[in-house]
Amino acid sequence: MKMTGNTILITGGTSGIGLGLALRLHEAGNKVIVAGRRKELLDEIAAEHPGIEALVLDVTDPASITRTAEQVRAAHPELNVLVNNAGIMLRENLLDPASLPVAEDHVTVNLLGTIRMTYAFLPLLTGKDDAAVMNVTSALAFVPLPVTPTYNATKAALHSFSESLRVQLADTGVQVIEVAPPGVRTTLLGQQDDENSMPLDDFLTETLDLLRENPDARELVVERARFVREAEANGSYDTVLAQLSGVRA
Repeated sequence: MKMTGNTILITGGTSGIGLGLALRLHEAGNKVIVAGRRKELLDEIAAEHPGIEALVLDVTDPASITRTAEQVRAAHPELNVLVNNAGIMLRENLLDPASLPVAEDHVTVNLLGTIRMTYAFLPLLTGKDDAAVMNVTSALAFVPLPVTPTYNATKAALHSFSESLRVQLADTGVQVIEVAPPGVRTTLLGQQDDENSMPLDDFLTETLDLLRENPDARELVVERARFVREAEANGSYDTVLAQLSGVRA
């Protein structure tokens, strides 16, 4: 993926990693469109950062995805990058039936949302120069954090989906990039003040540096996430799982 001159749509772009990517990529000379559910936040972002556009999008609603695809096709036919970042991360108690709706919401937002967005926007991307789909998964796709079981499962599924997507798009010129963050200081799981989580600015800098150094990257994994990403390959899976099992986030 080239670092400048793109037209980029970012879901979940009103906070955290999504907003951080939007601001950094806008500053780098890209046309950025942020999409999210909260219109008031979208309006604030557009007002505070001239040049960034904002669209109301609910990735849990297929009709909203279809409308957004039509809007983007009409207003930005040059779109060449889709960043699937929208997601939720909530604790679950698998012994409590009240947690089932929480699990179902994770599947709808994190997994189906990304799959539906990909299906809706691929027709806009195929055939474009320097086209890319960037899926934000998690290091927890590779070793789970037991207090967030369905979150981990959706991210593992998105890793697998990204692998298959990359193979199927091999002859189209559309690059597939997976970003697998560690815990980052955002509001995703109330980690904004967590000293054990990576500062957002540090994460963004390292991630974009990795992409700058290797524009053809398949995965972007910062150093802080590697002990989880590589646990199964290097034989430390059980140790890392035990470590994460002690987290009562």
